Amino acid sequence: MANLSGVAKQIKDEWDNVHHPKHYTSDPSGVECIEITRHRNFNIGNAIKYLWRAGLKDGNSDIQDLQKAVWYINDEIKRLETNKQKER
Repeated sequence: MANLSGVAKQIKDEWDNVHHPKHYTSDPSGVECIEITRHRNFNIGNAIKYLWRAGLKDGNSDIQDLQKAVWYINDEIKRLETNKQKER
């Protein structure tokens, strides 16, 4: 029976790693990142995601995560500037 319990725990852990990874659910607010980002456009949602998880995914990704957030913010600025120019 202990073997079955170990398998059940492994399945739950794998489910959590896919559907509710700790780097997206560990915010002190208790809010999961996707609850916020699903209401934003792609670039803003991704920027929020990378800010949210900065340094949490593998404990070493803080700078890279912040750089990715900046990339998405800059891409959104370019998109908005292009759209405004088209409106003129």
